[in-house]
Amino acid sequence: MNMQTRPQRELATPHAARTASGARVDLLVVAQMVKSGAKVLDVGCGDGELLKMLTETKGVDGRGIEISREGVNLCVTKGLAVIQGDADTDLADYPNDAFDYVILSQTLQATWQPRVVLEHMLRIGERAIVSFPNFGHWKMRLKLLFLGRMPRTKNLPDTWYDTQNIHFCTIRDFRDLCNEIDVKMEAAVALNAWGGKLRINVPWWFWNLFGEQAVFLLSRKH
Repeated sequence: MNMQTRPQRELATPHAARTASGARVDLLVVAQMVKSGAKVLDVGCGDGELLKMLTETKGVDGRGIEISREGVNLCVTKGLAVIQGDADTDLADYPNDAFDYVILSQTLQATWQPRVVLEHMLRIGERAIVSFPNFGHWKMRLKLLFLGRMPRTKNLPDTWYDTQNIHFCTIRDFRDLCNEIDVKMEAAVALNAWGGKLRINVPWWFWNLFGEQAVFLLSRKH
């Protein structure tokens, strides 16, 4: 399949942990990393839940791109400035330093070229925020070890042949990628299956084993 002509995808809805008020915990973590009034591009913004949260609570100047027509329509009905686009092909068209933050939430694993996407994010934004499910979580390892099948979880519910995800990675893999492209990791948060934050002062292998998902705040090294 030519990655320039991939088929239209349906809107993906992550089954992430939520607070009592219904807010996704991982999106709250992302929102805490964004300064009020910032100019934000949300890449793969889905139904616009994060973009709407940032607009209402942080007063950001928010824009979004979403590959699914269903997601774009939902965003537009919420009054959000979202266009249909593909992270793998359309980020190259954005000028340098166009945004304060470029966000990729639970979408990295669905891109054809994660490294290229990340490099574009840091080119067009002063900072990048990336969140993703951790394929190195202990539940994943046990299912592979004892069942001999590709794992399925609440965050990754699809079967291997029907998933939009094509580049699974672990927290350790992502950290290595950041080091490889010389990116500064300003902050990082690992969340367990219930949305609780893991301790900061623990080694990376602990996060890689017990973190079900992770959120990274990145910037370019000057």
